[in-house]
This record gives sequence, C-alpha cells and structure tokens, in this order.
Amino acid sequence: MKGHILIVDDQKGVRRLLEELFKKEGWQVHVASDGKEAIEQVDALKPDMILMDMKMPNMNGLEASQKILEKHGDINIIMMTAYGEMEIVKKALDAGVKKCITKPFDIMDLRNMVNQLAFDQVS
Repeated sequence: MKGHILIVDDQKGVRRLLEELFKKEGWQVHVASDGKEAIEQVDALKPDMILMDMKMPNMNGLEASQKILEKHGDINIIMMTAYGEMEIVKKALDAGVKKCITKPFDIMDLRNMVNQLAFDQVS
C-alpha cells in the first residue's frame, strides 16, 4: 500500500480515470469535486499526495492548495492546469505545490510524477 491520495477535479470523468489508475497502483484513493471539499477531506484524511485541478467552481485549486499547505505543509500537491499560464504555475509553486502538469497530459507521465514524488518523500 502506497498511502492515501486525494484526487480533486470538478470533472467526474477525470476523477474516475485517475481513481482507477491509482487504485491499480496500490493507493488508497479519495476524491473531491472542488477546493472546499478538498480542504474538508484533507483535515479528516491527511493524505500523502493530492492531485489538484486548477479551475473548479466554489474554490480554485490555487486557493485550496494555499489553505491546505498553511496547515499541512508536508503534503505533496501536484497541480493539474489546462492553462499553461506561467503566472498561475509560478504562484502555485511559490505556495508550496511540488509539481505542475498541463492538461491534456499523458496519464503515464502523471503516474510517474506521483510515484517519483512518493519515492522522494520516503527516501
């Protein structure tokens, strides 16, 4: 078992796809559909890894990541953004987000990124 991963995306199809992938990889998978729900789940679960979409209703991924990292600075967050906007990416990295990946992404690249971050955390 690799630990707990929280997948945060407002698109149900993306959540399902990533949930299936990471369950097969041995993760305990949890999902949230927006930033507010993600913050609630982080407080309850304290996941090891978060895959956070940038653009969501109620609270975007950058705001949610900032709030999560204020309380739980040791959680690895990978931001998934469709923008490719360097300003958003820079703000996310400055807030403590570990990596950013631009949508559409190769799912195997994301898997490798998650596994590398998880490996780096334990070694």
